[in-house]
Amino acid sequence: MRTFSKLEDSSAREREIPLHTLEGVPDADIHVHPFTTQDGLGLSLHRFLRAPADDVVLLIHGLTTSSDMFIMPEHENLVRYLLDHGFSDVWTLDFRMSNRYPYNLRRHRYTLDDVAAFDFPAAVARLRQVVGDCRLHVICHCLGSVSFMMSLFGGAVEDISSVIANSAALTPRIPRWSQLKLAVAPFLLEHVLDMPYLDPNARHEPLLSRSGLLGRAVGLLHRECDEPACHMLSMMWGSGAPALYRHENLHPVTHRRGGDLYGPTSHHYYRHVLKMVRAGGAVKYDLGDSRLDHLPDNYFRFARDLQTPILLVTGEDNHVFTDSNVVCYRRLEALAPGRHSLEVIPGYGHQDVFMGKDCARAVFPRFLRFLEARRREHPLSRVAAR
Repeated sequence: MRTFSKLEDSSAREREIPLHTLEGVPDADIHVHPFTTQDGLGLSLHRFLRAPADDVVLLIHGLTTSSDMFIMPEHENLVRYLLDHGFSDVWTLDFRMSNRYPYNLRRHRYTLDDVAAFDFPAAVARLRQVVGDCRLHVICHCLGSVSFMMSLFGGAVEDISSVIANSAALTPRIPRWSQLKLAVAPFLLEHVLDMPYLDPNARHEPLLSRSGLLGRAVGLLHRECDEPACHMLSMMWGSGAPALYRHENLHPVTHRRGGDLYGPTSHHYYRHVLKMVRAGGAVKYDLGDSRLDHLPDNYFRFARDLQTPILLVTGEDNHVFTDSNVVCYRRLEALAPGRHSLEVIPGYGHQDVFMGKDCARAVFPRFLRFLEARRREHPLSRVAAR
């Protein structure tokens, strides 16, 4: 069994990588572009620029991560890879799921519909204020992928030239153990144990605190490595030991700083995921929410009309969203034959598709081929008239 060295208590240790560092992207002009959503949240974009371009790439993280997953300095990251391979204007978005913001640290009632309706339209509008009329390509991950696809297929964002969606899109599917967790845990944790959120760093909380006790209990069930944050992440996401990635795909530093790369999350997003799993596809959580009347109740409603080409990606050993994107590809292919494509990456899981130490060799060239092909096509892809 392969093990990794254990970190000391987070209050006593020194970080190997500074929190939210931008050092992973040298030789680029970096600018922050804040914006506000229609429902009143402050969010931001980072722009990594080497030269203005006709093709701009926007990167979108998943729940509890942030822009940091795309700019990791311990190995070649996705932003640097794109900049080095002809895409000279790359943006990262930190939306309301980002651990760079405090929005997950309370008993909120945000759903993926809120993200689709408010975060992505505001982000794309802010980006286009800066870059103007360009070909905009999106690479998205996890629940950032699910919610962006909801925004795109629901018509909330338009003029997207292509999308690369990792792990899940419009047909979230999860292991049976995960379904049981999603059915029980949100009520138990929020209303019985009075825990507003789950924290990967729970093991470092005081021993007799609820979070500290939970972190230690989870650690007793996971013997696959010596990193408490890794154990908690396997409890928070998916089914397996570990659940999010294959250990051998990670740089040891990445594994040791899991408590920084993944943040806490409250529980309501889990409820929406479970509803979509049970429905067999992306559906609106609250049909009575008038703020969301412009979104379809079922996000496949306009799937036949959407012209934006999509590359659906998943690791072959995905223990979080299993074969979600394989199923999504088959469903979209039946509606729009030949428009979309699928990449199943051998030896990878859920998160290591972006954060693995060898992604620049094994994964990112697949993205690049797709982007280069789209760059040669028509200037902009638009949602067909409905």
